[in-house]
Amino acid sequence: MPAVKRIPVTEQVWKELAEMRLAGQTYTDLLAEMIDDRKRRRLEEDVRTWNRRNKDSYVSLSEIKD
Repeated sequence: MPAVKRIPVTEQVWKELAEMRLAGQTYTDLLAEMIDDRKRRRLEEDVRTWNRRNKDSYVSLSEIKD
């Protein structure tokens, strides 16, 4: 069994987390889902940033001299 850790949160945060849980969903499952969503959003933002970059400011690796 994995170690159980405690995370102190305010009463308001606890209530909001409780409202977000689905029937039968554990807090671990809820938090894992939230972490996955956050990672996905970060990746999507990184991709958008990469796509907006100034492509003219890059050079190919073959042009780089040591």
